[in-house]
Amino acid sequence: MEKRKFGNTDMEVSVLGFGASEIGYEGASQETVNQILNDALDAGMNVIDTAECYPNSEEMIGKAASNRRDDYFLFTKCGHPGGLGTEDYSRDSILASVQRSLKRLQTEQVDLVLLHSCSEDVLRKAEAIEALQEAKHRGYTRYIGYSGDSLAAKYAIQTNAFDAIETSISIADQEAIELTLPLAEAQNLGVIVKRPIANAAWKTGDKPLNPYHHVYWQRLLELDYPFLTAELTTSIGTALRFTNGLSGVHTMIVGTTKPGRWIENAALVSLGTLAPKEVDEIRQRWHSIASDNWVGQT
Repeated sequence: MEKRKFGNTDMEVSVLGFGASEIGYEGASQETVNQILNDALDAGMNVIDTAECYPNSEEMIGKAASNRRDDYFLFTKCGHPGGLGTEDYSRDSILASVQRSLKRLQTEQVDLVLLHSCSEDVLRKAEAIEALQEAKHRGYTRYIGYSGDSLAAKYAIQTNAFDAIETSISIADQEAIELTLPLAEAQNLGVIVKRPIANAAWKTGDKPLNPYHHVYWQRLLELDYPFLTAELTTSIGTALRFTNGLSGVHTMIVGTTKPGRWIENAALVSLGTLAPKEVDEIRQRWHSIASDNWVGQT
């Protein structure tokens, strides 16, 4: 699998990584996680992205892959110690969160810790940033970053405090392409794209049951890209290849609870980026239809 230099870091990351929220929220078994991760690692994946607030995700990753720790870069996030819907970005909470993550992940050090979707106001207070810097100084993590979107992500980049940014970019979420990607690229930050296929919100043809996918579902109804009527594998491939070809993107994280699915997605990415004409058509459709309130989705 193609690998890219990850900003100013010493990491070369696979262009497709593994996002570990689904294995937590969808209750994957340990046996399933073992198979997914080890098969993906064997196929060349070397990025695993998780968070303390993804239920049991860190524990399952630690059990499945800690014996292969040299084979992958490990990213986690902090700020929601009681799960999504709660937040605590104080110094003590962040340092305790990172230490809990190390224990669950069965490692002495992670490669990247990101502040998880905190507001611009939290960033401006600086305590959370200073806590991550302290975690780095203590050796808990090699690098620090920010995970979020829109104006908060822009401010995070402008602080010059971070090594990496994680943000939403897809056929249904393109604000970052102009708002933050150029800034991140100018600073040579590592860029992780979350939700690069917009949760495949179109996959059944009906409104998804999961409310988390409803914003993308509604946007895609209005965008009405012609390629979404193609066979599902083809349309997912188009979406992945669009995101992968954007300047400044280093790795995309896609989650799954289905063994073999990561490898299927990797094969789609290996087809290469879209032709410039195809990219232009997607971008033009976005510019002609997207509303001003179609901001990045955390």
